[in-house]
Amino acid sequence: MDQAPGSPQGPDDQGPQHAQSLPGCYRHPDRETGIRCTRCERPICPECMVNASVGFQCPDCARGDSGTRHHPAATRPRTIAGGTVTADPRLLTKILLGINVAVFIAVHVQSSLLDHLVLIGEWPPAPFKATQGVADGEWYRLVTAMFTHQQPWHIGFNMLSLWWLGGPLEAALGRARYLCLYFVSGLAGSALTYLLASPTEASLGASGAIFGLFGATAVLMRRLNYDMRPIIALLVINLIFTFGWSNIAWQAHIGGLVAGVITGYAMVHAPREHRALVQYGTCALVLVVVVALTLLRTAQLT
Repeated sequence: MDQAPGSPQGPDDQGPQHAQSLPGCYRHPDRETGIRCTRCERPICPECMVNASVGFQCPDCARGDSGTRHHPAATRPRTIAGGTVTADPRLLTKILLGINVAVFIAVHVQSSLLDHLVLIGEWPPAPFKATQGVADGEWYRLVTAMFTHQQPWHIGFNMLSLWWLGGPLEAALGRARYLCLYFVSGLAGSALTYLLASPTEASLGASGAIFGLFGATAVLMRRLNYDMRPIIALLVINLIFTFGWSNIAWQAHIGGLVAGVITGYAMVHAPREHRALVQYGTCALVLVVVVALTLLRTAQLT
């Protein structure tokens, strides 16, 4: 890992003959370490590590006091992506889970509601005409389909995944960035499904957003040098089900996964001096691609 700008170097980190050595702890330069503070990115040894919601922090950042090196506002607790540390790091995950469950209940109470929420290109097929599909201007279906489920096993699996993946990601990214990741991934999955699937085939479920969380989790674990084997194994299992099980919109899974990896990488690797610009700019670019794919498919169908 490259030395962070402005961080002190240990004696083993000087000169080309030690180019491959690990940096020394900023408080104990004689102790090599591969761990860095998730806030200021200074190298820290095991004695100086303070457990944080994600990763470890140095003692100064854990106390919210890093001396005079930063502006006072910069000493406020921040996540690895620059978001604000909150008292309830799972609040948005709970809200998203609640919306999904509420829509699931509403669909079973009023079954006709399902026809207005699912993602479908056009219905009925040509030459008949009806205003029921994305091709007819109902773009809202790209969003509503992300929160719609019909089968208990479908919502059960997706909500378990949302709870397992969403909580740690929300804590690591912060609420605003986490919400952007979720919606960008879900919309990318909807857009790819709309582009490649049959226009008369309905699609629904939060799977696109969930696969986006999978991708971002893998990126985050790689950034923190965590063991990636569990998340990779789980992702492989899900991809096997995606392509081996009938009636699964693989397009939503792949679209969400790709968007999640791209957006997640921007979130945790953005340079600190232009962090917000890179993070939200990447989200905007992915949304531009979503709009472009939707316009392209609509032009093909109309």
